[in-house]
Amino acid sequence: MNLYSKISGTGSYLPPKRVTNHDLAQQLAAQGIETSDEWIVSRSGISARHFAEDDVCASDLAVLAGERAIEASGLDKSQIDLIILATSTPDHLGGFPSTACIVQRKLGLGNSAAFDVQAVCSGFIYALSIADAMIKSGNHKHVLVIGAEVFSRILDFKDRTTCVLFGDGAGAVVLSASEEPGVLATKIRADGNYSHILSVPGKAAGGAIAGSPYVHMDGPAVFKIAVSVLEKVALEVLSSAQMTSADIDWLVPHQANIRIMQSTAKKLHLPLEKVVATVDQHGNTSAASIPLALDVAVRDGRIKLGQTVLMEGVGGGFTWGAAVVRM
Repeated sequence: MNLYSKISGTGSYLPPKRVTNHDLAQQLAAQGIETSDEWIVSRSGISARHFAEDDVCASDLAVLAGERAIEASGLDKSQIDLIILATSTPDHLGGFPSTACIVQRKLGLGNSAAFDVQAVCSGFIYALSIADAMIKSGNHKHVLVIGAEVFSRILDFKDRTTCVLFGDGAGAVVLSASEEPGVLATKIRADGNYSHILSVPGKAAGGAIAGSPYVHMDGPAVFKIAVSVLEKVALEVLSSAQMTSADIDWLVPHQANIRIMQSTAKKLHLPLEKVVATVDQHGNTSAASIPLALDVAVRDGRIKLGQTVLMEGVGGGFTWGAAVVRM
């Protein structure tokens, strides 16, 4: 009998504080920085984002998304035997204890394994790929895969080219062992030669931060590389699954920029009607954005059981990846 992994439940969570472009423009204007709803929408497609309160951590968002995914799976939470959490904004400086371990404690899952994955906006695809391999190895049966971010903590609100793009949130799936194919193929890639175009360059040194603790991005360079690598990795993963784009019911891309998403769909000859786009409502939530968008489309009835979904993401590192999944 062949062993497969299949998504058995999805969940997501956005913090209650919703910040519209108008709200953000007013905040920036108080600092002498000009922007507008029209400027932000025309460049990114983003209309609003959600920011967590100061006392809310990535683990808090992850727990709420994870609980919803477990509930949707129909499993008891005690059946989860592994937690993989993708985040670039962990609860603790230095990344330990891992945010996944904190989520494990908050969920009361003392017998599960737990660890973090850091691949920035590609983090969920990396985590899904690892979870798929862990299940197919026979070592785990039900894996909670989460992307959770509080990017508002690392935004420079004096830099309108980055602070308008990102938001906070979490998305999750439960990946379960199955006799039926679910995850059909995954591909993950990286090229450290481009690490400088999207980074948080600060370092902890002697109890202080040396360098900038904020997101720095070369927008035009990221756009150019993203469009190129997303097309390539999509074709790679489709080939591995012995499929073409004609076999795809839905494209669920990383929700970073509507222009990148539209360009990728065009290159894959997919109509925009097959693209799940939620970026307008929550901005770029990094590792959370793909599972967040997936959950929205599952819960509103667009994505149905038996349909085939192509997910793909690209992020700092430079990292990228894609997965073909039958729901």
